[in-house]
Amino acid sequence: MRFRRQTGSVPRKPAIDPVRWRPPPVDPFPDFGPTELTVVPMPGDKPEDVVADAGGQLWTGLVDGRIVRVSPEGATTVVANTGGRPLGLHVARDGRVLICDSHRGLLALDPGTGTLSTLAESVDGRPLTFCSNVTETADGTIYFTESTSKFHYEHFPGAILEARGLGSLFRLGADGTVTTLVEGLYFANGVTLTADESALVFAETQARRLSKYWLTGPQSGTVTPLAVHLPGMPDNISTGPDGKIWVAMVSPVNVAEKLTPRAPALRRLVWRLPDALMPKINSQVWVAAFDPDTGAPVAGIRMRHPDFGTVTGVVETGGRLWMSSIGFPALAHTEAREIPLTR
Repeated sequence: MRFRRQTGSVPRKPAIDPVRWRPPPVDPFPDFGPTELTVVPMPGDKPEDVVADAGGQLWTGLVDGRIVRVSPEGATTVVANTGGRPLGLHVARDGRVLICDSHRGLLALDPGTGTLSTLAESVDGRPLTFCSNVTETADGTIYFTESTSKFHYEHFPGAILEARGLGSLFRLGADGTVTTLVEGLYFANGVTLTADESALVFAETQARRLSKYWLTGPQSGTVTPLAVHLPGMPDNISTGPDGKIWVAMVSPVNVAEKLTPRAPALRRLVWRLPDALMPKINSQVWVAAFDPDTGAPVAGIRMRHPDFGTVTGVVETGGRLWMSSIGFPALAHTEAREIPLTR
């Protein structure tokens, strides 16, 4: 689905069709503390995800479509522009940067030449609408998520207010065929492999949970819960060097979620409000690491910072934990050894 743009390139809000939906409860969660944070300015706004390549360089995508390489020291180089909205990224085993773009689908970037190629732009005869995050197994198989089949990135609050399970997990075959593995997900988002590649871990932002899609063993092809009833909304995720599953917690439970059990007409009215009056994300620096077997939270950061927050991506590399944001024109990092552990 493509949306016409109004004068000034302001996207027109599509209609929403809400249903009553009861959010999951909130379970107790460790009260992780603050840490020392270094903020690294980007040459543009809203770097949504951050990943690392084999040489220790960081990669992120800006709201205007630019793909940026970032040195560990913070120097930035614009390598390409997707012409859309790049979201989740992954560095493939052959060095290409895989890019989920909300408007263009699943792309691959040659980091040496800046050349972009399209890997998947449709599924079951319809355009991919909100390609969200991507990962790859050692044999080259690519897996990716779509948050919603109805809304593009600029209208993601509409998907939350609508409260329909329109997200999916896909596999991209070597011949370019896209296979749906799991559907009916509530804003599918980050996806990563466990260290032993026995399973994919994926996040559902609205459902506030992490799940496993098993790739091997007796449960192969099935989904089991890993961490549920989270107190905040998980976004992009990654697997740390020690196997922990790092999760960017973009927002605590907010007003939009509290509206979902109420009459659909109320949410239609809220959606028609000017953006300045819409429910806002409560900005904070919040990430958590989970045990890949038990789902227990084992480490994390939760704090406020005047120049960084609304964390949407996280990766551990080179002894640092790097974070990205849709609320600030910056990345940030902290020393991995300084991250608070479960008390």
